[in-house]
Amino acid sequence: MYNSLLLASFAKLALGGTILWDGRFNDLTSSSKLESWSWSNQVGPYQYYIHGTENVTSYVNLDSTFKNPADSGSTQGVKITLDSTAYWNGQTMRRTELIPQTAAAINSGTVYYHFSMQRTAVNPPSESREHQIAFFESHFTEMKSGWQSGASGTTDPLLRWDVSSTTYWNATWEAGVWHNIAYEINFDAGSVAFYHSMGSDDLTLAHEAVTVSASSDGKDWHLGVLELPRDGYADETEDIYFSGVYIEDGDLTTSVAGPGVVVNASSSTIISATSTSAVIPSSSMAAVATSTPVSTGTISSIVATSAALVASSISSIATKIGSSTTFSTLVNSNKISSSAADIAPTATSLSSTALPSTTEEPGADRDDDDEDCE
Repeated sequence: MYNSLLLASFAKLALGGTILWDGRFNDLTSSSKLESWSWSNQVGPYQYYIHGTENVTSYVNLDSTFKNPADSGSTQGVKITLDSTAYWNGQTMRRTELIPQTAAAINSGTVYYHFSMQRTAVNPPSESREHQIAFFESHFTEMKSGWQSGASGTTDPLLRWDVSSTTYWNATWEAGVWHNIAYEINFDAGSVAFYHSMGSDDLTLAHEAVTVSASSDGKDWHLGVLELPRDGYADETEDIYFSGVYIEDGDLTTSVAGPGVVVNASSSTIISATSTSAVIPSSSMAAVATSTPVSTGTISSIVATSAALVASSISSIATKIGSSTTFSTLVNSNKISSSAADIAPTATSLSSTALPSTTEEPGADRDDDDEDCE
């Protein structure tokens, strides 16, 4: 009985929320697989139709070097490219975008939209043009970079998080730095909060929830980039990299490794788990198949053996266990937390600056079944 209870507690800690849609590119052998999707053959994880006139490899490419190295839940990342041909449907904006292909409820209740993004020193997005990144059709929340339409000056080095065209967080967008992001969207209450970290750091709350008219039809979140034209500035080839793309509900997964995947700190072995099960070595479970009082040292040994499921929480769990506590008392008194948030350090808000934007929001039209922005 106790091994089941302990397993459940460990599994919940390791797994975080429930994945509603997985866009981590793990099932795609190449970006050419995206071309299998059409309005009459809606297969794969993404809708792919917002792009230029050339082959898919001109705009979307996959590789293991394109992902955040800390994202052990992904086998590869994606490079999204804008070039001189990246004009879609006769528009004057350059665009390369992927849209989740799913019937899951990614547009109701409270959900978390996860992704990591970076630029490099090669083909960086222009600082002289406005870029709308990872955006919803209504632009109620999105990332932005570059000079913002209507602003003073000629360039802008910032990466921004915007809510309805108002900037609530920003940072200088430096080359080679991975920015890990989660939008916490409450579609019922009408709000969005912003979680952020860099590199391999866990996500923390960077800005509290902002009230907004949050709405989506479940097929209007655009992973990729839309660049607004600007007179006097020529097109240049630009690349943005993404990894760790998925949408979950339930508890927020703060680890960049993603839900259900953690790294054993002692061996760097990656162990995967599903949203309903996890594997703890049988030798560990044998030690807990008793209600005899267990010492702190014994518990620490058990947890260490199961480090792949509670990697960052071992010391916190050991501290919570008294030397004469039985597992029955431990579980019933909730001394083993069922939530990673209960044992992890309290997230602290990053400093953020509200910078009004005078950007005009593009109008909308519809191509086939999609509401599209211009």
